[in-house]
Amino acid sequence: MIRVVFNRDEAGMIQSFSMSGHAEFDEHGKDLVCAGASAVAFGAVNSLFENGKIEPIIDQGKDGGYLAVEIPHLEDEMTRFRVQVILETLRTSLETIENDYKQYIKISYN
Repeated sequence: MIRVVFNRDEAGMIQSFSMSGHAEFDEHGKDLVCAGASAVAFGAVNSLFENGKIEPIIDQGKDGGYLAVEIPHLEDEMTRFRVQVILETLRTSLETIENDYKQYIKISYN
């Protein structure tokens, strides 16, 4: 199962997220759930660099199956806004996958 954890700060902003495990929906190379979740997560990370104009702190497993992303402290209000739009879009996209594949992906919040 893929486990996703979103961490919010005191203001309710997503400060970090982690994604670990494997969906095991199908064999490697044919796993629709894993491919979808991975594409959404890596798309969001790429968007943080490209559109958010930030360098998130990233920890990634060497053999896949683990990704953790932390947002550094951001002074600029517009940058914070852009980053939150990206992260909330990630959350919504993963929740959409979870709604259809509950036995393969679980999202929790801290």
